Amino acid sequence: MKKVLILAVAAAIVMLMPSFASAQTANGVLTVTATVQGSIGLVFNSDAAGVALSSGAGTNAATLAFGNVSAFGAVAAGVVRTTTATTFTVSSAVDVNVTKTNSASANYTLKAQLGAADAVNTWSVGGVAVTNGSAAQITATGTYASNVNFPVAITIPFTTASGTPISNTINYTSTAN
Repeated sequence: MKKVLILAVAAAIVMLMPSFASAQTANGVLTVTATVQGSIGLVFNSDAAGVALSSGAGTNAATLAFGNVSAFGAVAAGVVRTTTATTFTVSSAVDVNVTKTNSASANYTLKAQLGAADAVNTWSVGGVAVTNGSAAQITATGTYASNVNFPVAITIPFTTASGTPISNTINYTSTAN
């Protein structure tokens, strides 16, 4: 009986040994670093006084659709029209909202530039003429985190044929001061 007990204890010890021997571990250390950089963001919003953006409100890629425009007669709600002896201008309020994070910048500079040349019509943003030649400064001291109205205007000659489509892009660049 003693031999059986000793044999059973020895067998149990032998059976437990492989489980102790198979327990393996490894260790490692990961060093993590990061450097915070200030940043600014720009989005377009519909202005209550202007034409609602037809797409992209609240993003940095929006569309302003004036619809049908003419020198005389009805214009869409939110479109302001003026005329001279040879041209008419349509404009709409558009809000630009520039925000900042992790930045000590007090304000921003906003510039705008047409995406393509327009040899017929003239364009302006916030009352400043814009072309595709170079970016025009719209403001030097923009206020962060607020909708700022920078109306977009197109001046169209009376000689433009009825049914002529007008389309262009305006590229905006905000830079932290």
